[in-house]
Amino acid sequence: MSRAGVLAATLVAAVVASAAPAMASGFVTGAAHPPQPAMKSARADTVVGTGTPGSCTSRAVVRAVARGGVIAFDCGPEPVTIEMRRTAKVVNTSARVVLDGGGLVTLSGQGQRRILYVNTCDRAQVWTTSHCDDQAEPELVVRRMRFVDGNATGETTDGGGGGAIFVRGGRLRIVDSEFVGNRCDRTGPDLGGGAVRVLDQHRDRPVVVRRSSFVGGRCSNGSALSSIGVSWRIVSSTFTDNRALGRGANPSRPGTPGGGSGGAIYMDGNAIRLELEDSTLTGNHAREGGGAIFFVSNDRSGTLTIRGSRLTDNPSDGFETLPGIFFLGASRTITDSVVR
Repeated sequence: MSRAGVLAATLVAAVVASAAPAMASGFVTGAAHPPQPAMKSARADTVVGTGTPGSCTSRAVVRAVARGGVIAFDCGPEPVTIEMRRTAKVVNTSARVVLDGGGLVTLSGQGQRRILYVNTCDRAQVWTTSHCDDQAEPELVVRRMRFVDGNATGETTDGGGGGAIFVRGGRLRIVDSEFVGNRCDRTGPDLGGGAVRVLDQHRDRPVVVRRSSFVGGRCSNGSALSSIGVSWRIVSSTFTDNRALGRGANPSRPGTPGGGSGGAIYMDGNAIRLELEDSTLTGNHAREGGGAIFFVSNDRSGTLTIRGSRLTDNPSDGFETLPGIFFLGASRTITDSVVR
């Protein structure tokens, strides 16, 4: 963008800004923070491993997730990668499932399978209420974990997507975690979530993402995060080199397979909200709309708030309302941020 374009974008941000004064330069340094150092959980219901890398197996992870509660890992003092031979699935009778890797544990889908699955409306995981799309439990928390090479390609339950993590219902929180090289189907309208796909959250509370990073995701739409009818609060996180590969947008143009929007983040729904704070989105790309963020509120009630963040070099090949952003909703508020 030209210098005049940058100044225009800054002016737009100032016009819609809240009462807080904008920084003179618009740049925010230190927008994202690295994961916290490794430490042991104060309490664990289940410990995966007995002190060696070889004791930390896919089978042990799958069993621990099905059992629920707080899950810690004892795989030795060095970083370890656990190659998942099956998807770990949460049983809906669990009130809370916490995976805490202590900053040392990577779960790998080996490019062959989804890594972690929650679905309160899946009878195979126990149907616990008559309102499965709006229940408080299970609550899933992933903390100080890495998820790499997850692959949901070909998954069809509830529309598929979610190469690393798929969640429908309950509540989700992601803290101090890293997602690298996860993917789902390359084409399709409304199909997304190279790393994380979320449908439904209890009482429409937002999914919380803190101090986490999403790198190299590939999917039709939303190659880091994708959701329908779900809000997000994202703080101190980074999104880099995520690409929406679909073609034809949504609804798909005649003769196209659809998709291609939201290089990093894809959101569709009605009264949805995205709060993005102290975060960086750079080098993401969409073949259609929203190289960084695609946000559509169908009833025009949704809101977008960006604070203290930097969104740069996120090309949209098709359409956008601000550099790297396609927004359709009630209001957008941008403060102390760079969008170019």
